[in-house]
Amino acid sequence: MPNPFGLSKVKNVVAVSSCKGGVGKSTVAAGLVRALSKKGLKVGLLDADIHGPSLPTLFNLPSVNVMVNEFKMAEPIEAEGIKLMSFGFLLGDAPAVMRGPIIANYIQQLLLQTDWGELDYLIIDMPPGTGDIQLTITQSIRLTGAVIVTTRQTLSLVDVARGILMFEKVKVPILGIVDNMAFFVCDSCQKKHYLFGGSQTLENRFGVKTLVEIPIIPSLNLEEYMAQGADALLKILAGEAGVSHKIPQVNFDHQNIHLIFSDGKKLVLDNRQVRLACQCAVCVNEITGKKILNPAQIRMDIAPKEILPLGNYAVGISWNDGHSSGIFPYTLLEQLG
Repeated sequence: MPNPFGLSKVKNVVAVSSCKGGVGKSTVAAGLVRALSKKGLKVGLLDADIHGPSLPTLFNLPSVNVMVNEFKMAEPIEAEGIKLMSFGFLLGDAPAVMRGPIIANYIQQLLLQTDWGELDYLIIDMPPGTGDIQLTITQSIRLTGAVIVTTRQTLSLVDVARGILMFEKVKVPILGIVDNMAFFVCDSCQKKHYLFGGSQTLENRFGVKTLVEIPIIPSLNLEEYMAQGADALLKILAGEAGVSHKIPQVNFDHQNIHLIFSDGKKLVLDNRQVRLACQCAVCVNEITGKKILNPAQIRMDIAPKEILPLGNYAVGISWNDGHSSGIFPYTLLEQLG
């Protein structure tokens, strides 16, 4: 699906998403775009949060005038060498009181009727959730991939799983996770202390590359962490270009899950064994990393209802007991086998 006129000269469109608000997504999106710009890349940032636009505040642009060119396209606002567009530029301080269809129209206008010109990367700061705006964007343009921003709290981690599953269902690859407010460095011992889930990294839990861990109180300038995240993102994009990843074929029946790898290796996993190994925030304590799932509550005839391949890193499994937030990295399944 080629991108339309306003995006025709944009090489990569990357969504920065979180399914839960308050995890620092907009700050991370702004930080990533600034870091990419400092590397000499041509970048833009679209604030797609109609109800809570934060881009004007993040770039100290409380009052600007959006101009329209001879092609009846909106001209993005330029600041710090970055092209910017936000509904906040049009709305000012007034609240956005609108229903779904109207919101979808505004999003399409901001995205498709902005003359972005030549860009190496357009970053889209997505609104929280998995609703109309997310579907409108993924159905309107070709996204290069998505970055998910989260903290390690239970509610956030449950929503991470939902976000990963949403993007995979619309065939948008997950490029990585930004682990925000992850730790603090003690003044006395100079060691990292993780506030939640220190015994397990998000990479182990979801199988997705962690681009950067950001402390709750940065010991370095925040720009340093954003530069690390931008470097990791660029490496992933460069490494995946033109590469066909080999992932196992996955099948299941009422007793087992079967994995067949390209080298001929086969794994047969008992359904109940896999269900008990779920690493989601509902089944594992966020602070201690210990299991809170009670095996006695898992029925003996447990079986998948659906298994969804997630890129080249994991599968998402919906079970016949109603549980559907578990993401199982291939590394975990190989360990079980």
